[in-house]
Amino acid sequence: MRILVTGGAGFLGSHLCDRLLKDGNEVVCLDNLFTGRKTNIAHLLTNPDFEFVRHDVIDPFKFEVEQIYNLACPASPPHYQFNPIKTTKTSVMGAINCLGLAKRVKARVFQASTSEVYGDPAVHPQPESYWGHVNPIGRRSCYDEGKRVAETLFFDYYRENKVDIRIVRIFNTYGPRMHPNDGRVVSNFIVQALKGDDITIYGDGLQTRSFCYVDDLIEGFVRLMNQTKSVGPVNIGNPGEFTMLQLAELTLKLVGGSSKIVHKPLPSDDPKQRRPDITLARSLLNWEPTVELEEGLKHTISYFKTQV
Repeated sequence: MRILVTGGAGFLGSHLCDRLLKDGNEVVCLDNLFTGRKTNIAHLLTNPDFEFVRHDVIDPFKFEVEQIYNLACPASPPHYQFNPIKTTKTSVMGAINCLGLAKRVKARVFQASTSEVYGDPAVHPQPESYWGHVNPIGRRSCYDEGKRVAETLFFDYYRENKVDIRIVRIFNTYGPRMHPNDGRVVSNFIVQALKGDDITIYGDGLQTRSFCYVDDLIEGFVRLMNQTKSVGPVNIGNPGEFTMLQLAELTLKLVGGSSKIVHKPLPSDDPKQRRPDITLARSLLNWEPTVELEEGLKHTISYFKTQV
């Protein structure tokens, strides 16, 4: 197939491009390189089945494709809060442009949504049926609400125009090609440990996250996109739950060195816990993560040693 990947030079997008090419597809990678990086796709530029187009999803685009994966949006707090209005535009107008293209060429279109649609959840773990607990006027709202509106648009195009959609809700993911300065906890801890700096934990360190290795996540993407039983949304993430302290201690063990753990105040609207209920992914896609946290961290640390 000929497949369009918006945000294809980003962390997740570049791994998805790799996978789709490996499966024998032609890939058009669309990215404005705001947070995506050409280095993530440099190894693909000589592949005759790969095409890179520098373009912003806010502006309309036309391609003749059979599938569209919409991954375009800054996804870490420092990046999406840098220009919050642009972040909302990217989620909303990017979705509209992807859906409009899918409607015109009759392509199946995939929305990379997020566990952030659940906000600071009052239900734990979070099933797809949970509507969320989101602050609509906070610092994180540009991303949280932008992604919620994108889901709304996808379902309205599905109901009104019969567009063939798929929606995934991504939980914390890590692995090679993460941006060193993306402000996410895994990259923060690894970079700090490699530099010998103090490991910064916000709050008491007892807040929890679930960490899915990128290869597992991409497998979930492809399975969801290529099945016909459900349009989603489907949670894809690792249900294993770790405190920030546990992650910091494991990172220090694997990196070595003399870094110390220090505590700083918790940012506003930071969720206290986040863990996916993947019952639907197991039953619908026969999917569950296979890479343990320690193994995935070793691969990620090896990558960051080449970057720091």
